[in-house]
Amino acid sequence: MSIPKEQSVKSSAQLLKRAERVDASFVGRPGVLGLDFSQPIYPVFAERARGAYVWDSDGNRYLDFILGFGSVVLGHADPRVDGAVRDELSSGIARSLHTPTQLRLAELLVDVAPGAEMVTLHRTGSDATGAAVRLARACTGRPYVLRWGYNGWHDWCAARPNGLPPGAQDCVRAFDYNDTAGLKALLDEVGDQLACVIMMPYEIEAPAPGYLAEVAELTRNHGGLFILDEIRSGFRLAPGGAQEHFGVRADLVTYSKAMANGYAVSAVTGTRDIMRHARRISCSSTFFRSSDAMAAAVATIDAIRGGGTTDVLWERGRQLMRGLAAAADDCRVPAGPVGLAPTPYLEFHYPSGEERRLAAEVFYATTLRAGVLFHPGHHWFVCEAMTSQDIDLAVRAAHAGFAAVAAAVGQR
Repeated sequence: MSIPKEQSVKSSAQLLKRAERVDASFVGRPGVLGLDFSQPIYPVFAERARGAYVWDSDGNRYLDFILGFGSVVLGHADPRVDGAVRDELSSGIARSLHTPTQLRLAELLVDVAPGAEMVTLHRTGSDATGAAVRLARACTGRPYVLRWGYNGWHDWCAARPNGLPPGAQDCVRAFDYNDTAGLKALLDEVGDQLACVIMMPYEIEAPAPGYLAEVAELTRNHGGLFILDEIRSGFRLAPGGAQEHFGVRADLVTYSKAMANGYAVSAVTGTRDIMRHARRISCSSTFFRSSDAMAAAVATIDAIRGGGTTDVLWERGRQLMRGLAAAADDCRVPAGPVGLAPTPYLEFHYPSGEERRLAAEVFYATTLRAGVLFHPGHHWFVCEAMTSQDIDLAVRAAHAGFAAVAAAVGQR
């Protein structure tokens, strides 16, 4: 496979200079990656996207394994979803009242989400997780939240302390994944002040057999609600999400991302006796009623349930992971795929941190020049629009990347 020696990102660089003058989100973070690689120079601005591909502002085409950080599950600009949105927009936006589309989506979620009897609809993942925690506190009358994973950016779960008022996270404690003993100790420490345990079902490492069910049981035994944060996993592992795939039931579940194939909408689902407390909490927004994204969600969920999307995601992910493993082995590079097939990732196993950093930099520079957009610091995603030939392209790029790694690390 021929790998281009250079790739023009001149337009991206010019746009970035303009953005840094006026857009504070670019301060200290040039682009979506947030990494300090000297190479590669990742594209920053996308001109368009369709199917499994994205084109940057310089016209370079990439096979996209970032996929809107998992929000795109069918493929970019899927005609079923975009058509539903256009139809919805033709009836007007911000129609002041509730819409039939809102009701259709709520009924659909109750039908497809395991254990759901009622829902509330929101706009972002942080909206949903924040609403779920507030519901749990209102329902139990207790303050403490135990959490694992990335649950959003609001005060109660923000990763960075800057800008938070004193005490914002005094009633929030983090626990380690797949560590039941550590969670038991925290639960005993919190005692009868526990409102909820909220966690992602997994990030890269899969849950140990029975782990999620044990967390749910321990939480309920301590009088709290078990909240499963399915912002990433929902509608990706199975139509019923991680609950269906891992055979666990949560008291509240949060959804977003793949729920609407890139459109901004989120939801909290739960049993009627818990969800009735929604009227007792502050949780509203003008744009929670925007029906364009609701129409996208209805079309996306219908497509996932009826089109075999889940099987495609698992098949393409397994094909990619097999190819990565074989390519690394062929190049004698200590690396391999990790994670679940619909959300795979790659780890290098060199003994030193410097070797791992160099290996990653060389690998991602090479695959990027080959037209494959992998994220160096976040697990990847596959989508329904990816073909077997697309995965073959990605594996060939990865093989070139591993060959370059073997040469670069071996020269040290």
